[in-house]
Amino acid sequence: MTRLRALPLLVGLLAFVAFLPALRGGFVDWDDGVNFLENPGYRGLGPRELHWMFTATQMGHYIPLTWLTLGLNYVLGGMEPWGYHLGSLILHAANAALLFFVARRLLAAATISHAPSIAWGAAVAALLWALHPLRVESVAWVTERRDVLCGFFYLLAVLAYLRGVTPERTLSGGWLVASCVAFAAALGSKAIAMTLPATLLVLDAYPLRRLGLGWPALLREKLGHMALGVVGAVVAIWAVTRGAGWTSYDAYGLDARLAMFGYSFWFYPGKLIWPERLSPLYELPARVHLLDAAFLWPTVGVVAVTAVLLLARRPFPGGLAAWLHSIIVLAPVSGIAHAGHQLAHDRYSYLSGLGFAVLAGAAVTWLGLQRARARVSRWVFGTAVAAVALALAGLGAGSSMQSRIWRDSESLWRAAVAADPACALCRHKLGNVLLAAGRHREAEAELTRAVQLRPERAKAHNSLGSLLVDVGRYGEAEAEFREAMRLTPNHGEAAANLGALYGRQRRYAEAIAALRRAIVLSPELSHARVNLAHALDNAGVDLARGGKPAEAAALFHEAAGLLPEEATLWRNLGGALVQAGKVAEALAPLERAVALRPRGAGERFWLARAYLLADKPTEAQAQIAVLRELDAAAAAELSPERPPDRARAPSS
Repeated sequence: MTRLRALPLLVGLLAFVAFLPALRGGFVDWDDGVNFLENPGYRGLGPRELHWMFTATQMGHYIPLTWLTLGLNYVLGGMEPWGYHLGSLILHAANAALLFFVARRLLAAATISHAPSIAWGAAVAALLWALHPLRVESVAWVTERRDVLCGFFYLLAVLAYLRGVTPERTLSGGWLVASCVAFAAALGSKAIAMTLPATLLVLDAYPLRRLGLGWPALLREKLGHMALGVVGAVVAIWAVTRGAGWTSYDAYGLDARLAMFGYSFWFYPGKLIWPERLSPLYELPARVHLLDAAFLWPTVGVVAVTAVLLLARRPFPGGLAAWLHSIIVLAPVSGIAHAGHQLAHDRYSYLSGLGFAVLAGAAVTWLGLQRARARVSRWVFGTAVAAVALALAGLGAGSSMQSRIWRDSESLWRAAVAADPACALCRHKLGNVLLAAGRHREAEAELTRAVQLRPERAKAHNSLGSLLVDVGRYGEAEAEFREAMRLTPNHGEAAANLGALYGRQRRYAEAIAALRRAIVLSPELSHARVNLAHALDNAGVDLARGGKPAEAAALFHEAAGLLPEEATLWRNLGGALVQAGKVAEALAPLERAVALRPRGAGERFWLARAYLLADKPTEAQAQIAVLRELDAAAAAELSPERPPDRARAPSS
């Protein structure tokens, strides 16, 4: 009995050890950049950060409790990825132990009581689920902290429910409250938990056998759960609408949605049985049709399996319960409502695979009962136990190997391309990683292939254009940026890149137009503001040198508004105003330029010149005195007795 009590601890420990390679991973170019590297909102637990966490719909998710745990990670370890991975591993290990307790209760309700067999069956169920390579995406990817945290509260909600119900009475009191509170926390971690009330009804049918209470009573006891589930669904829809966007029915109509529906329900049980070629992205094809073989046969398989399990519901009720649980959990992400580039994701199996794991545990429990009754020989029993142990060891080794591909962005996307060479977004991501590393030849091959596979995607054209700029092929780059903007007219990044290219080519008028458009489309693009300021500045210098100081001053004024801490822009604005004869207006920007750069010779020169023209000799002499220390030749040009000529143009 002492060994049996240690089983949940052993389960959690093995789940932790299998994913140890994840601790060496970093942030990867798969939403981690947007969520962590570029996002200061979650960094801390102060009032400002808490307000952000409870109001943000980052990338279409409302997950305040997940952000709280990530904020704690930042408080404890800053931006060190190791701490974030450790938090996820601890939560996953805790989930494995929780599943042991959940499975033990379910198996006890389904079988004749035999504590050792039930305990070992629960341990196998928990280990099969926890060690499976399908768990890697949820555990080894920092962004998916929401999965493991949601799983923790989801399992707590189920466990509280199981502790409180009996076949003779409905759930009420403390266990009902505890289950609802845990369910609310699961929804605050990730919206996929919203279908829990339906799963609880399945458990009522089997293995809890509570249908004798009647459906009205069973539904009434779950009114709190159902209300929370509805709220969770509404919040999820709001978050996607506000922070991401839905896949249009114009692009993927009802025929495609039915195909995606059937494919999803077949995909996850299939990967559970044979977890090969796992990938961070199973890409949604450009066209989806129900009658295509890739979708027709999975759909037929789902219908056939469902029919067989319904017919076999009396001798094999556990199979139907596990199958229905999988369908229930996957329904919200199966395609009827869809957002993103995915056809499927490994992480969606984190909750949907629980029932199948318990079903496997039931088989182990049955085997133990048969051995206890001497209905199977010691040799048969030993062989079966060895096979189970080898299978679990193989799954653990597979998860350990799969965790290694998440160590960095290049290994992740190389593995994705190897799993599916036709995945355009995988090649696009790999190309971006190689481009950032300066490996232009390799990057060009991947980005070119990405464009060939999905020419309708503006972002791939934009990335290829950025590479072509780096290697000096400006004409080709311009064509790619223009194509990106044609495909997606509101593509601010492409407009910004096109403007920057024009600026590099000294085509300032075109650069200014493109960059102004980029800022309107994407106000958050700080580099577009910088590039626009410099384009305006350079265009202004050309105008000033061409004898058009008033037009130049307007451009300098706009540039200084974009980069108010840039002394050069204020100096050039002041110089243009002096050149235009607006000396009084020039004083304020020139004084600001000197304040920003006290040891700038150009700033002092122009301010002294303006003071002389404004008949302020004392102020001018003070500037000239400093200027003599900085630039004696420039100071020699200025003389209070001979006012300077206004015609000198500002310098860039």
